[in-house]
Amino acid sequence: MNFIYRLAQLSDVDELLALENQCFETDRLNARNFQWMVSRANACLLVAEADHHLAGYALVLFHRGTSLGRLYSLAISERARGQRLGQQLLERAEQCAVSRECAYLRLEVRPDNPSAIRLYERNGYRLFDHIDDYYADHAPALRYEKRIRDFAVSVPRQVPYYAQTLDFSCGPACLLMAMKALQPERSMQRHEEVQLWREATTVFMTSGHGGCSPQGLALAALRRGFEVGLQVSVRGPLFLAGVRSEEKREVMRLVHEEFSRELADSRVRHLGSAALNLDHLQASHALALVLISSYRLTRSKAPHWVLVAGCDADFVYLHDPDVDHSQQRRAMDCQYMPVSHQAFVGMSCFGADKLRAAVVLYPPDATVV
Repeated sequence: MNFIYRLAQLSDVDELLALENQCFETDRLNARNFQWMVSRANACLLVAEADHHLAGYALVLFHRGTSLGRLYSLAISERARGQRLGQQLLERAEQCAVSRECAYLRLEVRPDNPSAIRLYERNGYRLFDHIDDYYADHAPALRYEKRIRDFAVSVPRQVPYYAQTLDFSCGPACLLMAMKALQPERSMQRHEEVQLWREATTVFMTSGHGGCSPQGLALAALRRGFEVGLQVSVRGPLFLAGVRSEEKREVMRLVHEEFSRELADSRVRHLGSAALNLDHLQASHALALVLISSYRLTRSKAPHWVLVAGCDADFVYLHDPDVDHSQQRRAMDCQYMPVSHQAFVGMSCFGADKLRAAVVLYPPDATVV
């Protein structure tokens, strides 16, 4: 059977839907999903055509601003099986991901799908995680990953993940992850997420609830017994210009002044205004909460806290506590997101005043410089 490979079109949706229903009993994409993937999603939907009918497809999703792709689904029609179509679609999916400057491709597969597991392992994918109760029928999932571009060895996965439960609690969520990584006996609970926000919030933002300042997060970590470093490149209350009400601006000044008084009498180390020394973070096993511009990830011009979970010669690996379900992402897609060093430097410099802000938590025996 001779196959023609091309990108899917809206006219393929009916055949894609029929193929989906033939190949999968649960967790199926519906017609609206396919329409989205073809016309609007940050994705690549490849199809294989034979005798004017679809014989298979491969769907790769991309995470904006990162070097990460996700093989969301791969399906082969019954009549096309046994002809290495899965191998061909997988190779083309990898090529598509490389063309989008991805360095990693990740996927999930059911443990009771040995043929798919053999395909992935034969092509160099390695098992790195197991997720219980993943599929709609409560079956677990095996997570595989392949580095599809030749870079250094990736970082070990030792930092737990916590997804923020409120729109404005990215900072507390990152702090929970960092504290848990340094003190594994700690729990990550929503009540502490909210408490951390209460302690660290700047009270007001342009709209909605206030976010957390680096000073407030540093003090919250210090109160819980951690050795803390603080980087803030801009003096005074942050984001004051985005608040129109002078009464609210005055409250923000008062909060900032109180944070500053507490910090002056504390053992929090001030790390200067230059870019973070990532090599030192790695050597000291420290973890950094970094304020970034979320524009590079979501096209939303808002300050956002992420956690640097590791780095190597090629990438900085981020835990993003914000899970955007509308983009077909789950919490696992927001863990160890590889971002090039150049992209990280760009996203961690916020606004017209080039704000750099970070809160670093050190292990008890680390040398803080």
